[in-house]
Amino acid sequence: MQHPADFKDKQVVVLGLARSGVSVAKLFHKYGALVVVNDKKEREQSPEAAELEALGIPVICGYHPDDLITENTSLLIKNPGIPYSAPPIQKAIELHINIITEVEVAYWLSQAPIIGITGSNGKTTTTTIVGKLLEAAQLNPIVGGNIGLPLCEIAEQVSEENWIVAELSSFQLKGTISFKPQIGVLLNLAETHLDYHGGMEDYVNSKAKLFANHTEQDVVVYNADDKVVKSIGEQAKGRKFPFSIYQLLEQGVFVSPSYEATSEDDASVTRYIMYKKNPQEEAVKLMPVSELGIPGRHNVANAIAAIATAIMAGADISKLVVPLQAFRGVEHRLEYVKTIDGITYYNDSKATNGVATTMTIRSLQAPIVLIAGGLDRGSDYMELLPLFKDKVKAIVTIGETRHKIAHIATLAGLAHVEVVEPSSSTESTLHEAVVRASQLATAGDIVLLSPACASWDMFETFEQRGSMFKQSVHIL
Repeated sequence: MQHPADFKDKQVVVLGLARSGVSVAKLFHKYGALVVVNDKKEREQSPEAAELEALGIPVICGYHPDDLITENTSLLIKNPGIPYSAPPIQKAIELHINIITEVEVAYWLSQAPIIGITGSNGKTTTTTIVGKLLEAAQLNPIVGGNIGLPLCEIAEQVSEENWIVAELSSFQLKGTISFKPQIGVLLNLAETHLDYHGGMEDYVNSKAKLFANHTEQDVVVYNADDKVVKSIGEQAKGRKFPFSIYQLLEQGVFVSPSYEATSEDDASVTRYIMYKKNPQEEAVKLMPVSELGIPGRHNVANAIAAIATAIMAGADISKLVVPLQAFRGVEHRLEYVKTIDGITYYNDSKATNGVATTMTIRSLQAPIVLIAGGLDRGSDYMELLPLFKDKVKAIVTIGETRHKIAHIATLAGLAHVEVVEPSSSTESTLHEAVVRASQLATAGDIVLLSPACASWDMFETFEQRGSMFKQSVHIL
């Protein structure tokens, strides 16, 4: 394992600004590396450049210089979202230069144990819950990674008395070499980011790097209900502690009576969250599922994943119930916005794939007017067909996939399918969608933004999309 100090007087290229790029550039500069930062965005779109230049760090904006990467480059640290097809990365591969993300660097630095949480859906919710559970148990967590602070900033601050709780994307994990969380949590896997990874194999392999360096002393928390995740979890080194909402486990955290995968939830059935620390012990009831502060079967899965993680981190189990009851979810994930004339509006902008949208819609009972659509990554969205037939009253589509998703809604027999064509601005296009959805809804209905697509065709982030949606609702 290396350290930034090992790169004193050596050339280090940081590709991509944003907060993580700034943090890692400043870090290596502090330890004496010869840092150069490059971002393809124009200078006026890169306000972070001035801060680095004031420290004497060269920043090149607007293009990738041909001589950015040379035989003298010792390390390339990339923004996770920059594709490996980018010319500087291809040059680094050709020259056998290590290509990493700041997650790897944070691991080099950290004195604290790390909990790494990844999956296609539920990462932010689960990571946030884990942070709250460890805080309640007085285990001094600091939450970051794909949410909150960059891991490099956290890693410089922590001590052995802390836990780092890190949400990790496939983009971040792909750029790791020696990274090893003491507790790795793999939630689920679904087809997403395939434009970046080039196929499901690379996507799954990137997620599986969470456990690549595990030893028998480390912990593997995995979803026993997901076949691919279960296979990865069972093959990983370390102490296994699975979770399930569909099975009664010999060890781990589960729901009893378990859910039926093919049936809707029955409110008359009282289900409990149970745990077994090992197969020899009797299962112990932690709390009724109905007392969780967040709705939906998918959130039960997120909650029990967090419980399993907290138990394996050494949390006092008696401290877990109150924060689980109090937690009301994260922004942009089935977030209540407002009720107007009996119509309830929810922001689920973080649902960036069909599986996430399916889980959200199945957790709601009222008739739904759905706003969906976004970046086209090549999916045909046929998995949404039965959902539209059973649970959606009307749909308004936006973005690159607007016609694709409208076609699926038409096949499902929806009487009201409206396509919003791009207008003068992103904000006005989304507002038009909200207005049309509100006109299709009646008292007792839900208007739900759950796009089933990434946001980058129209918006900088899913957070921007969700915030604009909320603003549009508030001015109806």
